[in-house]
Amino acid sequence: MSKIAALILAAGKGTRMKSDRIKVLHEVAGRPMVRWPLAAAREAGAEELVVVVGHQAEQVREWLNDETGLRIALQEEQLGTGHAVACGLPALSGGGTTVLILCGDTPLLTGATLQGLVAAHHASKAAVTVLTARLADPLGYGRIVRDSAGRVQRIVEQKDATPEEAAISEVNSGIYCMELDFLKAHIGSLGSDNAQNEYYLTDLVAIAVSEQRGCVAVVADDAQEIMGVNDRLQLADAAKILRRRINDRLMQDGVTLIDPQQTYIDAGVVIGADTEIWPGCVLRGKTVIGKGCLLESNVQVCDCTLGANVHLKSGSVLTEAVLHDDVAVGPMAHLRPGTVLHDQVKIGNFVETKKAVLGKGSKASHLTYLGDAELGQEVNVGCGTITCNYDGVNKHKTVIGDNVFVGSDVQLVAPVTVGSGALIAAGTTVTRDVPPDSLAIARTPQVNKEGWCLQKK
Repeated sequence: MSKIAALILAAGKGTRMKSDRIKVLHEVAGRPMVRWPLAAAREAGAEELVVVVGHQAEQVREWLNDETGLRIALQEEQLGTGHAVACGLPALSGGGTTVLILCGDTPLLTGATLQGLVAAHHASKAAVTVLTARLADPLGYGRIVRDSAGRVQRIVEQKDATPEEAAISEVNSGIYCMELDFLKAHIGSLGSDNAQNEYYLTDLVAIAVSEQRGCVAVVADDAQEIMGVNDRLQLADAAKILRRRINDRLMQDGVTLIDPQQTYIDAGVVIGADTEIWPGCVLRGKTVIGKGCLLESNVQVCDCTLGANVHLKSGSVLTEAVLHDDVAVGPMAHLRPGTVLHDQVKIGNFVETKKAVLGKGSKASHLTYLGDAELGQEVNVGCGTITCNYDGVNKHKTVIGDNVFVGSDVQLVAPVTVGSGALIAAGTTVTRDVPPDSLAIARTPQVNKEGWCLQKK
């Protein structure tokens, strides 16, 4: 069997998005739109991937620079789909290759559908195989014109269609399967005598029919898969469908979602079995969540790793943090990048951490800021404690040893080290290192002036 390559057409600006950003870079369920057809092509077995870019070409390159085996082809002028394919063909290797031609704005397309398209193409031995769908409202799509025997004869664009052709419900998805040799032999013969003055890839269908090499149409089982995204309304519709697919798969794998329609999970997020997620949660990026966790309502997690049996309480926000097993966070806590919480750590309500490492069993239960800090095991941090890590120019580190008790309303002015077993009295401002097993206390002596209030009345 010939190898499979994929051309993804992503050169158009997408003016209906009303955006300074090119359409295919708008995110859908955590991925730029163009990454979805790329992923589908890989799933279908494509070994070569070429993205044809035009508008904002450098930005597209930058977003896709981590895609292995991917090449970029430039379409400097946008002169239609046929011209786009012609620009992409030189980036493909030699003959004997089956080429999938995909659109960069079809995020709902699946690898399974493309596998079926390739299989039908090879079985029919036709020159062209096109993915189609039957729509109740086909407005805007090219129509599939068949003869009396049901054989595909040509594809006519909406603006070029007669009233009879416009009434056809079977539409062109813009997704094709062809042999590279056929493409190279005929792509140069396309003309632009049409309403758009563009080079239509659809004209290859008529060429294949005229040469008696044939065109086969494969009707998609789910018409939603061919949906192109052209504006913000369609972007939201596509995101809703993709998130439902993500949530369905997670639930089938043993994750409990109390209300899937109000749970927003990006593609690529990994969640272990027996984890329970309440409504309003947003899980993004490269987040990995272990088994048996509980995420209460309105938790936001981005690019974090959570161990087993982690409890995130309502309203907590976590970014680029690592939590080990049996950790509890929140409610209303904020874990910023660089936070590492080891087993059995407790972070309570209205606690903020940044570049803070807390050892096993340590806790900061409420109203505390820990920044640029390293805490040992079994440290207790009292309410209102602050690590004063910034002097206006540089950041400095606070180090606290094992089994330290930090009283309420303590300020630790970094750089400072507190030895293991020490106790910091409530209300203390620590400006010097504290030796192990010591009591640190720094308060202004209390003065009581008896009767002072009566004298002021």
